[in-house]
Amino acid sequence: MTYELTAPTRRSFFSLCASAAVGALAASLIGEGSPAFAAGPAPLKLSDVEWRKRLSPEAYAVLRQAATERPFSSPLNDEHRKGVFVCAGCALPLYSSATKFDSGTGWPSFYDHLPHAVGGSLDTSLGQQREEVHCARCAGHLGHVFNDGPRPTGLRYCMNGVAMRFVKA
Repeated sequence: MTYELTAPTRRSFFSLCASAAVGALAASLIGEGSPAFAAGPAPLKLSDVEWRKRLSPEAYAVLRQAATERPFSSPLNDEHRKGVFVCAGCALPLYSSATKFDSGTGWPSFYDHLPHAVGGSLDTSLGQQREEVHCARCAGHLGHVFNDGPRPTGLRYCMNGVAMRFVKA
């Protein structure tokens, strides 16, 4: 692989200086320890072979291939103890039991997630637009979020139980 190095121009030099100045100003005004600079979890990237070794076939299908488990098949749907639901792929805490509710859909449902725990993307796989939810650390598919949940958020994070584990408080 070859790289082509070019001599810096006056424009690139001033652009770099301006970017550094804006960053320094923002850091001094906001403070590096503030939530605006809070980092999310460190990413976990494994090969397909490593994921297959780490996960059960069912968890692999959901987390790595965006499959959906059968409704009412997960024991986590009936989990009501105090604790935290973590990613089955990387153990990142995702949902507090305090936000879990019975949606009647057959999948564990939550009205909110823990800070920096999940990400989202547009899913059009079934001919409709849905918001896919994935783990912020390993990018594993967890389920979908809908706008028909309870207060205070009005959201329903409809998760595949096989994509999570429960850790009792």
